[in-house]
Amino acid sequence: QVQLVESGGGLVQAGDSLRLSCATSRRMFSEHAVGWFRQPPGQEREFVAAISRSGGDTLYADSVKGRFTISRDKAKNTVYLQMNNLKPEDTAVYSCASKRTILTAPPIVQADSYDYWGQGTQVTVSS
Repeated sequence: QVQLVESGGGLVQAGDSLRLSCATSRRMFSEHAVGWFRQPPGQEREFVAAISRSGGDTLYADSVKGRFTISRDKAKNTVYLQMNNLKPEDTAVYSCASKRTILTAPPIVQADSYDYWGQGTQVTVSS
């Protein structure tokens, strides 16, 4: 069974940074594209960032571009979401998702294209 385990959430102040982690198995890490999504309180889930299986391509939502960075660490079988200059509107439950793709496939934006999801981690940004 595929497992994605997120960690790194917490309560921070506006302007602070957090790094979220999405850990998985070696096989899954090497064969899957990964995305981060978030669901603010009372709102729909929204796309945050995605990285291709190769790690060579990334995509970001306009709301986080320039502040968030998605990356992959092959040695640790982990995908990270570095979040800088956090704002109160970044408050949400953040989840990672993955899908097995070919090596040259681009990052995936659509949530319903992913096959596997983590349990989510809460990020709260106070003003």
